[in-house]
This record gives sequence, structure tokens and C-alpha cells, in this order.
Amino acid sequence: MLPLAVMLDPRLLREKRDEIVDSCRHRNVQADVDLTIAAQDEVTGLRTELNEANRLRNEHQKTGKRPMDEAERKAHVDAGRTLKQGVAGLENDLREVEQRLDDLLMTLPNFIHPETPLGGEDNFRIVKEGQPTEFDFEPLDHLALCEKHDLVDFETAAKVTGQKFYYLKNEAALLDLALQRFALDRVIEKGFTPFSTPDLARPGILTAIGFNPRGQESQIYSVEDHDLCLVGTAEITLGGMLSDSIVDEKELPIRLAGISHCFRTEAGAHGRESRGLYRVHQFSKAEMFVFCRPEDSEAELDRLCRIEESIFDALEIPYRVIDIASGDLGAPAYRKFDLEAWMPGRGEGGSWGEVTSASNCTDFQARRLKTRYRPAAGGKPEIVHTLNGTAISNARAILALVENHQRADGSIRIPSALVPYLGHESIGLSRAPAGG
Repeated sequence: MLPLAVMLDPRLLREKRDEIVDSCRHRNVQADVDLTIAAQDEVTGLRTELNEANRLRNEHQKTGKRPMDEAERKAHVDAGRTLKQGVAGLENDLREVEQRLDDLLMTLPNFIHPETPLGGEDNFRIVKEGQPTEFDFEPLDHLALCEKHDLVDFETAAKVTGQKFYYLKNEAALLDLALQRFALDRVIEKGFTPFSTPDLARPGILTAIGFNPRGQESQIYSVEDHDLCLVGTAEITLGGMLSDSIVDEKELPIRLAGISHCFRTEAGAHGRESRGLYRVHQFSKAEMFVFCRPEDSEAELDRLCRIEESIFDALEIPYRVIDIASGDLGAPAYRKFDLEAWMPGRGEGGSWGEVTSASNCTDFQARRLKTRYRPAAGGKPEIVHTLNGTAISNARAILALVENHQRADGSIRIPSALVPYLGHESIGLSRAPAGG
């Protein structure tokens, strides 16, 4: 199991105390920074005491090598036993306080980028404004379109597995595969190495990445009687690949792309805007993940955003890009951008809905994962920065695609970039193949 480590550099606790407090406040995170600093001071004090106790014990052991009479030897042994017990007691105290410090550190989020808008979920900043699709007929939502063309079966899935699960059928099953391969080809062109990743990971890896695998508010499914959890994203399994590792600086940046199933409990997620494929318990996704030098992470975040935009440009789906506000960042993200697609059937008259996210997590995840790089100029290994971005999240991409590309006759046009992967120019009653 991955050893516990801190998410923030403990050396910064006192130096950056006010900044950490502000980060907690702006994210609405309940954490006691001063109590954490006090625990760190206690750890430092106990380590000093332990070092001194070990020094005295070593000196005492050295003096035992000289000749002694029986009484003197007995006194020496008794004193040695007392010193040993003292060391053991300090070691036990130190373990307890270190664990308490780790628990407190785990409650502290990452720092916040100075340009991140402050506030709650609705206080985002629009970076790029999209133009909603216009129709000269009354558009259907994706549920009606999927029923019309026999693409998704929620009813049977509810009987077999439960609510918020579904079967993809006919062209939708092929579309699920086509979107994955389409997105993978796009990111491979940009230097990402493709992986098909496990759908399970150890709780220690999830915790290191910043997901809570336990507790009532967890969005994670845990496997009973096994030290494993179903992953909510390939970010977890890709990030875990280099845990407890040191790479050479010349290997950076390392850009990975993982396809996986994703599982989320979606506890408390209800309402009209969560209907159908928008918020489900399982979906397929292609995820990008980057390990890089600290000085390169902002440029890598911009790169991830441009890739995400290029994918939805090619799919001819209108979108906007938003700079996520502090209260909606999540603990690991230093800065986060969402790409929101126009969904004509969402809400009343259509609305924007998140389809991708790109986050710069700086050293927050890597410090927990113990992922470092060896500088080319020499010196001690340094912590890498990590970033993640969605190449394609299939359930929501399918939703956006069928709603935006529906036609007056009820058929669904397939964007030209996707036709070679699907083998169909449209989804309709005829189910005619491309070129047929």
C-alpha cells in the first residue's frame, strides 16, 4: 500500500499560512490550519527528543564495552533498559502525532491560481463563448431521440443493475467505440501514449490522487472484502503508474492517454438537468494525464485545453470554455477549465453542460504519490507537477452529438470527422452505411 505522505509541502505551512487559510475559505473547505501547524511543531519537537534519546542510548552502549564489576554491570544494564524504554515511548508518541498530522494535512486543499475567479459554482468566468445550435423545427431531447432510434435502454438496465445504468444499442454501441478511437487518434497525434487501464485501484492510490474512497460523501464504489475500488476516471490509474518513482528530467513531459470505464455513485444527483445520459453511474472515457516539470505545468494546461477544444470542433458541437471558480475546484486543482457543450434538450430551452475538464494539480498529487524527477543539472530529486484533462467522456458526448445533429426528419447527422470511425453518415430509420 502506498505510504501516507502530505499533499502540501509541510515546510510551507507556517510560511504560507494565510494563503492556505484563504484557499480553504474560498473553496468552502473546513480545515484547521493552525491546529495542523501545532501538530507539525509537536512532530518536530518529538523528533528532536527522539534523536537526543537515541544519542544518549548509543553513548551508553559504548560505555558498556569497558570492564565493570558485577554491581556496576547491573546498574549499567538497568540504565540501558530505562533508556530503551524511553526511546520506545518516544517512537510510539511520534507515530501517533505523525498520523494525526497526516490526517490534518489531508484536509488541506491545494493553493489557488491568482487568476481563478473567487466564489461558488456560478461564479465562473467565461473564457470562450459558444453559439448555441439553431433549429428551424422543434428539437427533441436525447431521450426522445434515443427512443426513436432504439439507441439506449434504461428500463432493462434498471431491472438488471439499477437506476442510472443503461444499455447502449445499435449505432449507440458503435458510437461508444468510435468516439474512444477518434479521441485516442487525436491525442496520439499530440504525443500521448495510449493505455487501456484497469477499472480498479487500491484505496491508497485514490487517496493520493485526491479522491475520497471512504465515507458517506464518497462518489467511489468500494469492493467488499477486497482492498480495491472502482475508479471514477483513468486519472487515478494513470497517475498511480509513477507512484514511488523517480524519472530523469529528460523524460519529461510524460503524456499518457487512458481509456477506461468510469464508475461514480453520483450520490444526491437528481433533477431534470441530470436526466438520461448526463449523470450516470457508469460510462466510458478517454483521459489525458501529464507529468511535467513545475515550470511547464501552466503551458501544459493550455495544451490540454486546446486539445479538448479541437476534439469538439471536429465533432461540430457548440461549446463554451469556463474558468472554474474557487468554490467548485475540488481539493487537488490549482486551476481548472471546463468545456461545456450546448445541449438543446437540457433544462427548459437548452443549456450548457460540462463535457470535459482540464486541471493543473501542480505538486499536490505528486507529493502524495511520491513521484519525482532527477534534475539534469544534478541535485536532489524534485516533485513533478501533474495535470489531467478529458479527451472524451462518452455518455455526455453522445448526448450532445445526437441533440445538436438532429434533423427535421428525425434522423441524426454524423459529423464528417467521425464517419470513418462509425461507418455511418447518419443515424436514421434506414441505418444506411457511409457511402451507401
